[in-house]
Amino acid sequence: MIGLNRVKTWILIAALGGLFVMIGGVIGGQQGLIIALGIALLFNFSMYWFSDKIAIATTRSKPVTEQEAPKLYRIVRELTQINQMPMPRIYVSDMMQPNAFATGRNPEHAVVAVTRGILEILDERELRGVLAHELSHVANRDILIGSIAAAIGMSITFLARFALWFGSGNDRNGIGVVGLLLAWVLAPIAAAIIQMAVSRSREYQADESGAILSRDPDALASALRKLENAAGKVPVPASVSPAEAHLFIVNPFRGRQASMSLANLFSTHPPTAERVARLEQIKQEIG
Repeated sequence: MIGLNRVKTWILIAALGGLFVMIGGVIGGQQGLIIALGIALLFNFSMYWFSDKIAIATTRSKPVTEQEAPKLYRIVRELTQINQMPMPRIYVSDMMQPNAFATGRNPEHAVVAVTRGILEILDERELRGVLAHELSHVANRDILIGSIAAAIGMSITFLARFALWFGSGNDRNGIGVVGLLLAWVLAPIAAAIIQMAVSRSREYQADESGAILSRDPDALASALRKLENAAGKVPVPASVSPAEAHLFIVNPFRGRQASMSLANLFSTHPPTAERVARLEQIKQEIG
């Protein structure tokens, strides 16, 4: 299983790109396709470049010094040295909901943040597992991958809206009004399903990479169980948007998830039970 999630992610990105080209060719024409992609790239490039500042502001996170948080610094420094990464900036959010996130456009501009809530419920071993997961997001350049997926997904939505309001660039293909309406509804849904699958794949990959980095899959599994039990019990600050849910180690806007549900198709995170099961398998693989 180790390494398969990275391949799956790029297969999903390729599928998203293929869907974009197909939709663009059918309803947007070449001109519509280029316009949609240009707008989406411009918007998501800005989000990618300033992702750390946006996440810090909305979660009301504040930088902490090594004197203020010696345990955090010690764990992060140890893990970054093992992974040969630059030391990220470390922040703590006053959010009482237990959670953590990492952001930044590359390892040299990375931020790792934890909430007050997570510091209260996890022991040091579990916290190390969580921080290894977050540092893996940085090492795997998941902000870049997420931005690529978001840009393509947004492009598909632009194309569908463009076709509905301005007509198809390929009317001679005979797709008609019904076809345009179907594309307007179904294309963004299909793009969202693939985009969420990319997000879930990145969480699995960060779990895997984090477990290998920490050499302690059980610690991350234990932390995920605690975070799952706490999810939904503490309100999320109004400043945090559901669009930012993918940044966190667990979805801050949901409580317990069923292992199999239609709603999981649109979830940014895999069910915790499946993540724990995969971590148990990784433990067997790495010995």
